[in-house]
Amino acid sequence: MIRTVDYHTAGEPFRIVTGGVEPLPGVRILDKRRYAAENVDHVRRLLVHEPRGHADMYGCFVTEPEDDGAHLGVVFFHNAGYSTACGHGTIALVTWAIESGLVEGPEVVVDVPSGRLPTVARIEEGRVVSVRFRNVPSFVHARDLEAAGHRVDVAFGGAFYASCPERVEPADLPRLIELGRAIKADLEADQEIVHPREPELRDVYGVIFWQEEGEDPLTQRNVTVFADGEVDRSPCGSGTSARLALLHDEGRLATGDPLLHRSIVGTEFTGRVAEESAEGVITEVEGSAHLTGRHEFVLQPDDDLGKGFLLR
Repeated sequence: MIRTVDYHTAGEPFRIVTGGVEPLPGVRILDKRRYAAENVDHVRRLLVHEPRGHADMYGCFVTEPEDDGAHLGVVFFHNAGYSTACGHGTIALVTWAIESGLVEGPEVVVDVPSGRLPTVARIEEGRVVSVRFRNVPSFVHARDLEAAGHRVDVAFGGAFYASCPERVEPADLPRLIELGRAIKADLEADQEIVHPREPELRDVYGVIFWQEEGEDPLTQRNVTVFADGEVDRSPCGSGTSARLALLHDEGRLATGDPLLHRSIVGTEFTGRVAEESAEGVITEVEGSAHLTGRHEFVLQPDDDLGKGFLLR
């Protein structure tokens, strides 16, 4: 029996494993991430794949932090494996940690695979209304690369994202999913995309399709296609950091100015460049998460189909 608590952040699901899995060993979160991939990946498949999940499910294992400088750690998972960053998941995790009494808040520090994230929750009448996280340094990796017949920019916001201007409407999703897969494949075939300090932070995690929506404040609408054609219903938290790095580099967004980042379903994150550093810009992203349910999942011994499958 595996127990979970489910949230959504701006429409994007997040399944938090709260019982039935032994603690992940390892000193660093990257060590724990590696252990999860090698030893408990059957749990990821059980919770993400159908019939308990779906192709766009997201979740995490809660872990011990790397040291006493943080309150908790997290290993994120999705339909194709384990990500290095997840902004919407961080927002949901902190909301759950405070509302469940695991931590007091409102300031919560979380160790994620890409680094250590300070967060601040806004709490009203005992309920977490929103969470703002301060991300690891974000930076522009490359501009004007050709992939799948399109010109894209690549930036890091905890993971590497390619940005491509396109119309963003629900009716466009089948086309954008295939285009996102093609752009990701082309970039990874032609480019070595790796973090300058941490070799495990590498390759293109997602493709952000974006369109302009306003100037005061700067407003953009986006959809991120990541992992194996997975679609982010939220504005994508780490992707928002990548977009902030690009916009700041272009001179379109000054330090401290807000970006209103809308998702394909109309939900919103607010992001800003808080400061500049030698390694890139330090961004802050804020959004809200909501409890959707609690589950006890089982796998009967004779249920071969129940071990998981995916249909797009």
